[in-house]
Amino acid sequence: MTTWTTVCRYDDLLPERGAAALVGDLQLALFRCHDGQLFAIGNQDPFTGAWVLARGIVGSRAQRRTVASPLHKQVFDLRTGECLDAEGVTVPVYEVRSREGMVEVNVT
Repeated sequence: MTTWTTVCRYDDLLPERGAAALVGDLQLALFRCHDGQLFAIGNQDPFTGAWVLARGIVGSRAQRRTVASPLHKQVFDLRTGECLDAEGVTVPVYEVRSREGMVEVNVT
């Protein structure tokens, strides 16, 4: 069963900027791109353990939407969570949607 949790208003997310959200015990990094797409990944940088990915630099690499960690600049694919700079390293990815002007995530 899919359970959606409302985390913020869609308009609260600035394009190409991240925002941190707490859903239960999970810290998420939410991103809204210029084209309106939404992404939700785990907020913890797997290289340092710091909860900072929401403060990362949003961009792209080879047609993939990405975020670069603000600490050591490792780049993560926002769709898959895969680190593009270190094989085998990933961050969790969560379903996210906009519904009636609100951003909802599925963390189940």
